[in-house]
Amino acid sequence: MNNVVIAERPAAGFTRSFYFWMAVACSVTAFAGFAPTYWLQLIPGTFRGSPLVHLHAVLFSAWTLYFVAQATLAARGQNARHRSWGLLGVSLATAMIFVGIAAANDSLARRLDAGLGDPARAIHIVPISLMFLFGVLVCAAIATVTRPEIHKRLMLLATVSVMPPAIARLAFVWNAGAAPGARPGLGPVRTVESVLASGMIADAFILAAIVHDVLTRGRPHASYLIGGSIIVAVQVLRAPLSTTQWWYAAADFLARFSI
Repeated sequence: MNNVVIAERPAAGFTRSFYFWMAVACSVTAFAGFAPTYWLQLIPGTFRGSPLVHLHAVLFSAWTLYFVAQATLAARGQNARHRSWGLLGVSLATAMIFVGIAAANDSLARRLDAGLGDPARAIHIVPISLMFLFGVLVCAAIATVTRPEIHKRLMLLATVSVMPPAIARLAFVWNAGAAPGARPGLGPVRTVESVLASGMIADAFILAAIVHDVLTRGRPHASYLIGGSIIVAVQVLRAPLSTTQWWYAAADFLARFSI
C-alpha cells in the first residue's frame, strides 16, 4: 500500500505543475499576440478604438491572469482558496461573453455601414462561435466543479478556445512588421478560411494535454476527447456555414444590437 502511495505522489505533483505551466503558456501566448497590436500601442497613442474595445481587452487579459492565479492555487494544494475565487471567474467569464459579442456586433455594423456586405457577415461567425464555444465550456466546467478531474480539463479547454485571436496576431505582426498602429481589422476583411490555421495551432495545447494524460493515466480523459472534438468541429464548420443565407440573416440580426 505504501509503495502505491509513494508511486502516485510524483504523478500527482507533475499533474498539478502541468496545469500551472499550461496556464502560463496560455497567458504568455495571449500577451505576445496582443502586446504589439494593442498594449504597446497605448503609450504612443497609435491605437484607436472605442471604449468597448478597451473593455474587451481588459476582460480577456484578466481571464488569462485569473487562470494562472487559479492554477497556482491548485498546484499549491490551496483548494479552499481556489474554490473561494470561483465566483469571480463566473462573473469574469459572463462579462467576457457579453462584451465579446457586443464588440463583434459593433465591428460588424461598422463594416456593413462601410459597404463591405457579405464578407463582413461571413467573418462575423468567427467571434460569435468563439464566444459561444467559450461560454459552453465554462458552463460545463461550472457544472462539474465538484468533479475536479473534469473541471480543470474543461477550464483549460475554455481558455484554449479563446487563444486563436492571439495566435493570429502573432502571424499578423510577423507579416506586417512593426508599422505604427498596425493591427488586424484595419485592412480588407479576412476570410473565414484564413483564420483556420490559428485555430489549429491553438489546438496544440489540447494535444499537449492529451499526451500528458496518456503519460500520467494511460489514456486521454473523455473531457479532452469530447471537448477537443467540439472545438475542432466548430473551427472546421465555420467556413461552409459562414456563407449560407441563414447565417447572413443571423448576422444582420446581430448587427442591430451594435452599440
